[in-house]
Amino acid sequence: MTDSWERARQVLEAAGVPPGSLARLGPLGGGTYNTVEELLLTDGSRYVLKVPPPRAVPGLSHEVELLLGEAEFCRGAAQAGVPAPRVLAVAGGPDARHLLMTACPGDPWDDSVTDTERAVLREELGGQVARLHEVTGTGFGYPSGALGPLAPDWRTAFTGMYAAVLDDARRYRAWLPRPADEIARTAAAAYDALAEVTVPRLVHFDLWRGNILVDRSGGGVRIGGLIDGERMFWGDPLADFVSLALLGDIRQDDAFLAGYRAAGGRAEFDRGARLRLALYRSYLYLIMLAETVPRAVGEEHARWVREAVAPELVAALDEIAETAARP
Repeated sequence: MTDSWERARQVLEAAGVPPGSLARLGPLGGGTYNTVEELLLTDGSRYVLKVPPPRAVPGLSHEVELLLGEAEFCRGAAQAGVPAPRVLAVAGGPDARHLLMTACPGDPWDDSVTDTERAVLREELGGQVARLHEVTGTGFGYPSGALGPLAPDWRTAFTGMYAAVLDDARRYRAWLPRPADEIARTAAAAYDALAEVTVPRLVHFDLWRGNILVDRSGGGVRIGGLIDGERMFWGDPLADFVSLALLGDIRQDDAFLAGYRAAGGRAEFDRGARLRLALYRSYLYLIMLAETVPRAVGEEHARWVREAVAPELVAALDEIAETAARP
């Protein structure tokens, strides 16, 4: 078995970086699926190396070749001029699966951010996300092909994504607050609204605070980078609003929405948008519930998911039912 140092040297050499320049290597916290390591070189350069778990490790249906999605996100962010890691090398296949990227400045957003700083950062973030949403793809869905090739329309792609996570929940016998078949019937009431999305746009789909780096090196605060784009897909920009307001409501985030709209982002919450937003909320919260089984998260985290996430899933489903019933 190749140890971490030898693996890192091999990856650096394959990327055209002298392997002997590796000075330090250590794990980076925050990752919940891939192994993530920071590589410090003798010239002070910092890289991040991601390696997925072995294929035999259980996971959800869409969790295949996630690093290809992250590489796609990084390329899109560069195109949009949004701070994010820059890809040096990405490799798939059974014998060489890794992603080597530059490191971004800053630390994950935490409770040290003051209310004043929060307003500044959320407005900046809104502008960055709006620019991300200007990046378009050639089809809808996950770029990894985990659920099949990109689809020509968003309804086909997203209904397949939704069905896959419900199948995962059934397969792993994950606890859900309502039966999977009932959830599927409720979700279907919002599917017609998916036809309103006609352009596949870059969606990060995991922009909770831990994946937003706050950089204080310049004296003030700014966003140093948006990271962990492995969950990205091509779809409806509204889907990003779920993790951006995890377990909350983006419509109450005035600073973010001001920055988003000022940068040209469209954030109107008409009936169709409300249906889709509730649908995307239910999708993410289904993922969070279903993944507790293959990840063997432990009783404490499983209890938190049941107590904090399940009620939000129920609320999203109820909103779909109520909104769909009204003309």
